[in-house]
Amino acid sequence: MSKQYNIPTLPLPYDLETKEVLKQLTRSHRKLAELKGVALTIPNERILISTLTLQEAKDSSEVENIVTTQDDLYKADLNVKQNIINASTKEVLAYREAIEKGFQQVREKRLLTNNIIKQIQAELEHNRAGFRTAPGTKLERSDGKVVYTPPQDGAQILEYMQNLEAFINDEAMSELDPLIKMAIIHHQFESIHPFYDGNGRTGRIVNVLYLVTTGLLDLPILYLS
Repeated sequence: MSKQYNIPTLPLPYDLETKEVLKQLTRSHRKLAELKGVALTIPNERILISTLTLQEAKDSSEVENIVTTQDDLYKADLNVKQNIINASTKEVLAYREAIEKGFQQVREKRLLTNNIIKQIQAELEHNRAGFRTAPGTKLERSDGKVVYTPPQDGAQILEYMQNLEAFINDEAMSELDPLIKMAIIHHQFESIHPFYDGNGRTGRIVNVLYLVTTGLLDLPILYLS
């Protein structure tokens, strides 16, 4: 039997700020502050943003078994004509394009909307299918066993995503620390599994962009012109 979805609407009705979680939050906020401080000392912001997003694209794509090398990425990024770009490298570069497009959208709107999330997924998957409207999506192990079945009804998926959009952008809905809220957002997004393809990589980009909207990654280097 596969695990069926049982997704609550947000905000959640219980306290997640336990003593252990609060200790980890202190450490995490310290690391984010260090990142801000280091970033502001870098003289060439464009080089830094290009390098960071390319590394994030590579690491995130490896989770999906899309593996390439640093050399291939930088050669492709420099448009070396004689270099034959393999399929994995193309996918990682598409991820970089998606995250940079997301940065631009969030910078302009200071919101992370469903429309922006759809644009990110479209950049990753090279299609405009949008949220799922037809049943049949399921998560399987390598041996073919179904381990999770997300919501199947298109209208219900849309309702869940509208609730998630409100939770992301409406500070009045939750007083939780942004890092705890980000964890909830990520779990909710992946549980809904709103797209036919690209949910994992889209969800990881959403994490980063949410931190930008909160100001925890509100760095000049993220603001591309």
